[in-house]
Amino acid sequence: MSDWEDDPTPVSGGGAETNGFGSGSGGWGGGGSRGGRGGGGGGGGASGSNFACRKCGEDGHMARDCPSGGGSSNRGCFKCGEEGHMSRECPSGGGGGSGNKGCFKCGEEGHMSRDCPNGGGGGGGGGGGGNKGCFKCGEEGHLSRDCTSEASNGRPERPRGCFNCGEEGHNKADCPNPAKPREEELGPDGKPRPPLYVPEHITDEQLFLDGVTQGVNFDAYENIPVSVSGSGEVPPPLASFNESGLRELLLKNVELAGYRKPTPIQRYCIPTIMAGRDLMGCAQTGSGKTAAFLLPILNGILASGEVGSSMSTVAEPAAVIVAPTRELAIQIHNEARKFALKSIVRTVVCYGGAATNSQYRQLQNGCAILVATPGRLMDFIDRGRVSFSSVKYVVLDEADRMLDMGFVGDIEKIMNHPTMPPLSDRQTLLFSATFPEEIQAMAGKYLNDYVFYVVGVVGAANTDVGQEILNVPKFQKRDMLITKLKEIMDASTENKILVFVETKRTADFIASYLCTQKFSSTSIHGDRFQSQREEALAQFRAGVRSILVATAVAARGLDIRGVSHVINYDLPKEVDEYVHRIGRTGRVGNKGMAISFYDETQDGPLAKNLVKILSDAEQEIPGWLKDTAALSGHAQTYYGTGDFASTDIRGQGLYQEGSAQAFGGPAPAEEEEW
Repeated sequence: MSDWEDDPTPVSGGGAETNGFGSGSGGWGGGGSRGGRGGGGGGGGASGSNFACRKCGEDGHMARDCPSGGGSSNRGCFKCGEEGHMSRECPSGGGGGSGNKGCFKCGEEGHMSRDCPNGGGGGGGGGGGGNKGCFKCGEEGHLSRDCTSEASNGRPERPRGCFNCGEEGHNKADCPNPAKPREEELGPDGKPRPPLYVPEHITDEQLFLDGVTQGVNFDAYENIPVSVSGSGEVPPPLASFNESGLRELLLKNVELAGYRKPTPIQRYCIPTIMAGRDLMGCAQTGSGKTAAFLLPILNGILASGEVGSSMSTVAEPAAVIVAPTRELAIQIHNEARKFALKSIVRTVVCYGGAATNSQYRQLQNGCAILVATPGRLMDFIDRGRVSFSSVKYVVLDEADRMLDMGFVGDIEKIMNHPTMPPLSDRQTLLFSATFPEEIQAMAGKYLNDYVFYVVGVVGAANTDVGQEILNVPKFQKRDMLITKLKEIMDASTENKILVFVETKRTADFIASYLCTQKFSSTSIHGDRFQSQREEALAQFRAGVRSILVATAVAARGLDIRGVSHVINYDLPKEVDEYVHRIGRTGRVGNKGMAISFYDETQDGPLAKNLVKILSDAEQEIPGWLKDTAALSGHAQTYYGTGDFASTDIRGQGLYQEGSAQAFGGPAPAEEEEW
């Protein structure tokens, strides 16, 4: 018995009812074959569905060919209802359905609207549109892309040729010419805009690996003399960090950072800042000035609990630290993070060349200590994103460099900003390796009854740095550099060498040349993108590149572990810059070596000053340099006689005479030459 026989329901097809599943007209839509399984139902079931006429039900023709008019709706012409033709071929214009499908403009048949000889509107049942001529000028006979007239809005038509080469006849995708390089977007200074750069976050572990530890010669710092001047009571110097009064958390981080005992600048400045006094601190390069102001500032912020709100769109830091270069700002920020480890104090660094929005988001997350370069800080101030209303500490690091680099205007705007608390309600701290009298005179107005510290011989070269001056003509410098580098690298492949040049072009050229000579080198200068500058420094710190060729942008304040040699490929124009350059080695009691190429045609003004510096640092003075200095017509500007090369000018009554206009120096953009 078939499974289909259990179903008692009769099935009706298009014709008579049957006992099987088959039907003459096909009952189940494919019912014929199902009828076949039922075994008996009629002829149609055996052969499949019979596609009879839907109108009359008879076989042998389709509904559209049916001679009878009954049944379903007539499928003739939609316009006249007659059969034998379609509506588009209908000779009659009336009737139901759609309108005349002739020309949309004139209603006549036999042509399309685009070929219509008439200018009128539509007619007939189909109606008509407006004139379909050129969209630009309204005339016929051509399309808008071929129109030679200006558009109706008065603007010239955009070129319709290839976007790559400008020629017509093909598209950019089919252009046979080489791809046109994308034009670089230029900034306000006419230079290409740097790519958007967000600095990579440095982990806490990495922070403690990058710093410079105290060297084997550190104990010699105990014998460095210190000069103190200023009115009122000055706290006694520290003997150790443990008696400083710093919080336990800070003392633990100091120990993690590798500090065994305070340096002279730290011994004197930490208790003075904690006592609430303004100060001007002068100490030779590599003496620990950064920790001297960071530790007491962090201690004061932790004690007050003013750590910066993360709920405000305007940052209100408790301390603002301003540095002249981006690299120095980053270094101070990392030192602050190191000492503030595991505390609630957040530090933020802001500098040019990096993404503004990223730095702004960091500010919004809370900022107790803001480290910034003058330009970016002024940008945030002008945008209303930073307020000084909660400031308790203002620090100018490398103050002499900043006030002599053309940043005087920005510094004055910062100090005189409406939200900046008055001198009596904040502490102002200035630090540098050199403080000439004119810089003291200008900076004095930012300070309130300050203490002036002079540690060691201010402006003198570090005695931990050996100095060698070689007489090398300009066109022999490159060969001499290769000779010296081979000697240094043969002694130890672990050596890191910092090569200073005067111009950006020379920096790039020398770095490239050294690479061709199988020396691993890179360069850093003011025209490299910030991402490139940070990458170069990171590679040099990590030892990936053993030689860094730099302009003055890297000459100030940078602590780089393991710099064994500094080479002055080009001597600077100022003797103070020479002191700062060679100070990149021999830091915090570590030994170092500085080699300088002296070109008689370029460096004559430095001869007498170099002799004095070498003498005071107990270095050997070449005979040829003594002779050159004796015959030089240039005046000596460096006087390092005695223990101190700088004195407090307040005793001379000069501190009121300084002016920004007198000592502004060159603009920052002119700091380096090509």
